[in-house]
Amino acid sequence: MTRIYFRDLPGYMEMTEHQKKYIGKNTYYNLEMIHEESLQKEVEKFVRHRATELSVISFYKERKVYKHICRFLNEKGDKSLKDRSGEFWMRSLKMWMIKEGIPLNYNEKGVYGNITLIRSPVLRYMERLIQFMIPQEIVSERQKDIWQLENLGIQIQENPVKTRKTVNFTKIYQSQLREEVKSGIYMNLQSESMSCIQRELTAMRRLSAYLKVKHPDIQSCKDLDRKIIEDYLIHLKTEEESNRYLHSELTRLRAILECIGKIYDYRQMELLILARDIPPAPKSEFKDYSDAELKRLNAGIVELDEQYARAMIIHQLLGTRISDTLTLQTDCLYEKNETYIIRIRQVKTKPYEKPVSEEIAMLIRSAIQYTRKRYGKTKYIFVSEKNTDRPLQYATIQYHVVKMIREKNLRDDQGVLFGFGSHLYRHTYGVKLTQMHLDDWTIAKLLGHSSVKNVKYYRKMRDDILADETRKARQKMSELILANLDGWEEEYEQIRQNACCE
Repeated sequence: MTRIYFRDLPGYMEMTEHQKKYIGKNTYYNLEMIHEESLQKEVEKFVRHRATELSVISFYKERKVYKHICRFLNEKGDKSLKDRSGEFWMRSLKMWMIKEGIPLNYNEKGVYGNITLIRSPVLRYMERLIQFMIPQEIVSERQKDIWQLENLGIQIQENPVKTRKTVNFTKIYQSQLREEVKSGIYMNLQSESMSCIQRELTAMRRLSAYLKVKHPDIQSCKDLDRKIIEDYLIHLKTEEESNRYLHSELTRLRAILECIGKIYDYRQMELLILARDIPPAPKSEFKDYSDAELKRLNAGIVELDEQYARAMIIHQLLGTRISDTLTLQTDCLYEKNETYIIRIRQVKTKPYEKPVSEEIAMLIRSAIQYTRKRYGKTKYIFVSEKNTDRPLQYATIQYHVVKMIREKNLRDDQGVLFGFGSHLYRHTYGVKLTQMHLDDWTIAKLLGHSSVKNVKYYRKMRDDILADETRKARQKMSELILANLDGWEEEYEQIRQNACCE
């Protein structure tokens, strides 16, 4: 069979009518585009494998890249990919692409307007094909410069809505230093979250780049001393433009250096970065959305894909962190004493439960039904289209919300474009609870906090809210005071007039 029809793929029947119309009824991969029969069979195995890895839509979009690869392989005229090395195929493909006018890289503009240089999907496709077909030399994952986390054989502490698949050491330029960093990262991976690991790698990459220019003789952590680190600290504070998160970066740099010191018995490592070297963490301004801002945002949110819109509205109504909203499970809702209770499994801290209104329960049930109808039985309410065993990814919903904001030119009360302020909804929820005059323990319970120490931030009301909330009390107080001035009318009037004159 020389054709792979999309209608025969396992995920086709679960697609919406709109998606089926987008792909077409008789769309297929044409294997006959590769003329050499033995090569055709090799590529067919890979293409069928890709069909199991990707969603039907992603598999459809990759068809354009597949056609480029077919043209390239036909021009080379080889009978098998296995007859040549991977390096040969990649080098030949790059030369062919240049001749055909196909760019090796291109600029991609993100939703926030930032420009990123992206490798051509043709090159990435060929790399996957080579890795699939050509036996690779057996190398321990820890020996590689790019680790596949799933191949390390350890339990990774990751946020399920921000999935990371690799750890990249290629920008640690000194070979011996790179091996030392690998050892430290491997040890820390077993006890730290992926966000901490990423900050440690960022800190080491920056230090490595500095050493490459300023101290090219330094090739190992054992060669580092206090004088070099002092020079580096001066460099960070005077020449580096991106030193906004200096507290976090130096904290993680000290952590990874001390870890390396313990592994290799480099005793000077514990004294390289001192507590006084690390500036205090910058105090972030507590922000929340005004009612007018919420109305503008929600007017756009309700026009998103219905499940994205549900996720964002439920996120606001629950006052949860975005990671907790996206990891809500299909068994999270139950009824007790005619009250709906939701179970929230917080990613950062302990699970907790709280009562919710019938409206929220209805929204959650609708979201569950949507997912069940589209993807069958799943663990999470909001799922990733690429892998329904995982929750909807943060980057996915961020992309759609920010794209909507920029298309509709939605701005805050100061005229600045909104960002993806997912945590501001939680701040707004907390502030609304304080306006309802709830006690601190109740507010902490509804927010999922284990103590009341953070509730004080939500109680910092804006002046206009404070004026509205206290108007009746202030009026009542004035009446009480005036009542106590009976018999002092003339004297009081004189005092009032004198005060006005002053």
